[in-house]
Amino acid sequence: MRLNHLPGDVHLTYCTNIHAGESWDEVRDSLEAHLPRIKAQVSPDAPLGLGLRLSAIAAHALAAPAAFDELRALLSRYDFYVFTINAFPYGPFHGTRVKEDVYQPDWLTHERLTYTDQAAEILAGLLPDGMIGSVSTVPGTFKAVAAKRPDAARAMADTMARHAATLVKLQRRTGREIVLALEPEPCCFLETVEETLAFFGDHLNTDASAAIVAQAAGLSLGEAREALRRHIGLCYDICHGAVEFEDPADAFARLSTAGIRIAKLQLSSALRIPAVGADTEQSLTAFNDGVYLHQVVERRNGAITRHVDLSPAFAALRAGAAGGEWRVHCHVPVFLEIAGEFHSTQPTLKAALACAKAGFVAPHLEVETYTWDVLPPQLRQESRADAIAREMNWVLEELR
Repeated sequence: MRLNHLPGDVHLTYCTNIHAGESWDEVRDSLEAHLPRIKAQVSPDAPLGLGLRLSAIAAHALAAPAAFDELRALLSRYDFYVFTINAFPYGPFHGTRVKEDVYQPDWLTHERLTYTDQAAEILAGLLPDGMIGSVSTVPGTFKAVAAKRPDAARAMADTMARHAATLVKLQRRTGREIVLALEPEPCCFLETVEETLAFFGDHLNTDASAAIVAQAAGLSLGEAREALRRHIGLCYDICHGAVEFEDPADAFARLSTAGIRIAKLQLSSALRIPAVGADTEQSLTAFNDGVYLHQVVERRNGAITRHVDLSPAFAALRAGAAGGEWRVHCHVPVFLEIAGEFHSTQPTLKAALACAKAGFVAPHLEVETYTWDVLPPQLRQESRADAIAREMNWVLEELR
């Protein structure tokens, strides 16, 4: 939905990765099941934007005209529109072990490029006239994978530059401007604002990348440099930034100064344990679901320590090698500041929304609490549709 009272052309949505479904048929059925109830509670009298998550299987299926027409008819029937696509999880995202596999195939592979090209093509066919589109994607690769490739940064920048050339040609053909939005995440190649600035400055926004775009899209080197900045930016997830103890206002300012476009803000909260103790492991065990990676960032006496998941964090705690405050990468409903026995990073989210209210930060705001099915029962008393609507209405109240 368009937020007319905010600076710039800003739209609010939620990400459909909360709904299970890998094939187009499964995606269609989940949208049919949930969309009407959500819209009735959030935007009954105006079109409601949708953050569409498509797996590689669903994206491939939607290349068929009949399937694509079916999607467009569904959106029209319920008065929805699509302005952003989540092309982060390539494969299954619910009901099976995901963890570090969610980053594969990564930007070191041709498969990731092909999938993202397909997602952009789909979005160009759905995007309303005059609106910018965004496609969010993995933060390059998992950090442990990048560590094995001395050339990883340059290789990923080359692949992203080839995608940027595709986006240039797509805009030339359709008139639709689409931004690839890299999403930094704990323990990934792009993890912090600092690492993001370094990657863009040293590898992506360079003459080497511009030369690839220039050759593939028939541009001058100067035009190619501008195209890279226009078509590749960030999806800044507030949960991920909070886990890293980043301040939203500072992060937004540094990215803006560097000329890095924030295409999308994902609105989400993480778990926060202000002071871990002897009962922390027992209390957190319910969140150790075996499905998603729950990175832990610890701050103690001003020092930062990272644990790739809850189990190694628990091991460090038992060995007396952990303490202080923990931030856990587990998305909890944004309307909760107290999440069961724990706090959430809702204050960080409120600070980010205050920035968006005061001045233009990003054109797309997307609520993203995809862990609904694996949250402890006491945190999911409502139906999924009602919880999504409650989250979106909470965000709307914060932005008013």
